Amino acid sequence: MYDVYKIRKDFPVFHNSKTIYLDNAATTYKPQSVIDSVTKYLSKETANSGRGDYHDAYVVDKRVDDTRLLVQKFLNAKEEDEIIFTHGTTMSLNLVAQSYGKKVLKPGDEILLSIAEHASNTLPWFDVAKVTGAKVVFMPLDDKGLITPEIVKKYLTPRTKIVAVTHISNVLGYINDIKSIAKVVHENGSIIVVDGAQSAPHLKIDVQDLDIDFFAFSGHKMLAPTGIGVLYGKKELLAVMDPFFSGGGMNASYTTDGKVDIFKAPRKFEAGTLNIEAIYGLHSAIIYLQKIGLENIAAHELTLKKYALNELRKLDHIIIYNEDAPTGIITFNVRGVHSQDAATYFSSKNIALRSGQHCAKLLKNHLHEMATVRASIYLYTTKEDIDAFINAAKTAEDFLDAYF
Repeated sequence: MYDVYKIRKDFPVFHNSKTIYLDNAATTYKPQSVIDSVTKYLSKETANSGRGDYHDAYVVDKRVDDTRLLVQKFLNAKEEDEIIFTHGTTMSLNLVAQSYGKKVLKPGDEILLSIAEHASNTLPWFDVAKVTGAKVVFMPLDDKGLITPEIVKKYLTPRTKIVAVTHISNVLGYINDIKSIAKVVHENGSIIVVDGAQSAPHLKIDVQDLDIDFFAFSGHKMLAPTGIGVLYGKKELLAVMDPFFSGGGMNASYTTDGKVDIFKAPRKFEAGTLNIEAIYGLHSAIIYLQKIGLENIAAHELTLKKYALNELRKLDHIIIYNEDAPTGIITFNVRGVHSQDAATYFSSKNIALRSGQHCAKLLKNHLHEMATVRASIYLYTTKEDIDAFINAAKTAEDFLDAYF
C-alpha cells in the first residue's frame, strides 16, 4: 500500500519548512538517502574520478561506474557505454545538437520540432540551423495538446533528418506516444531525439522498446541534486559524433602538432571533472524511486490530480487547460487575473506554484494565453496539500489581498 506519510518522513525539508510544494515539475525535494550520499562523498570519499591510483580514487571510480550501470538498467539501454553524464537535460540536448546535428545536417535539411517544446529543445536547434543551413520546422498539436504520429507523419519530408520532441509536455502534462512516433520517424529515414525531463521521474522508460535514438533527462527533477543529467544515445550514433568540448579525461594522448587520440563514448563526451557528488546523489535517487515503484508514484499522482480537478471544476473563475492529461500537472488560470499575480496570491497562502510561459514560449499559440499557472504533484504530495491548494483557489480572485 502506498503510504505517502511514511514517504514524507524520508524528506528533511518537511521537518524544516511548512511550504505546500506544488512545483515539482521545476525541481524536487531530496530524501535523506540522497543527502547522505552527497555528504558521504564530500566528507569521506573525496577524490577525482578516472585520475587516481589510490584507494579513495578507486572507491569513487567504482561509484561512477556503478551509477552508469544503474542508469543503463533504469533506461534498459543495450550497453553502459550508451550512457553519458552531463549537467542536465539542457546540456544533453545541446550535446546532441552540436555533436550530431552539426555533423550530419546540410543546407536544406529539416529539423522537426513541436510548438510544445521547452527552450532547451528549441534554441539549440536554432543555433545548429544557422551554422548548417538547415531549417527548423514546427508542428502544431492536436486539439488536446498532443504530438501525434499522424501529425509527425504529415510534417515529415525527405529533407527531415532530425525530429526532436518532448515525451511529456512540461506545461500540459500529456504523454506523447513516443514509440509510435519513433516508428514513423524511422520509416522516413530520420532520427528521433526525446526530451525526457518530465517523463523519467514518473514513468518506466525502456529506450529499446521505444526505439529512440537519443533520450535526455535531469537528476534534480527526480530527487537527485542539481547539476547532473544523462544523455542516452544509440552506440552507432555516438560513434560518429565529435566531442562537445575538450579537455582532460576524454583523450588518451595528444602531440605538439595537434593530433589527439580521443576515447570512445561515453568518455569522449565527459571532458573535465564530473559532478561527482551529484552522481552519488543520482545513484541513491534512482534506488529510492525503484524501491517505491514508478508505476505506484504515477498512480498516486493521478489519484490526487483527479481529486483536485473534481473540486476545481466547481469554481467558475478557474480555467483548466489539461483536464484529461494522465499526469500530475495541472495547468490553469484564474479568470481575469494575470498568472504571476495568481501565483503571488497562492504564495501568500504558503503554496508554491509556477507561473509564466514555463520556458515553452511557443505554446501560447496553442493555448491562446500568454501565460498560465502550473501545479505539479509528486510522490510526497498529500491530500491535505491539495485541499490547501483548492481552498486558496476558491478565493484566488481576491489576488490583491496578497499585496497588502
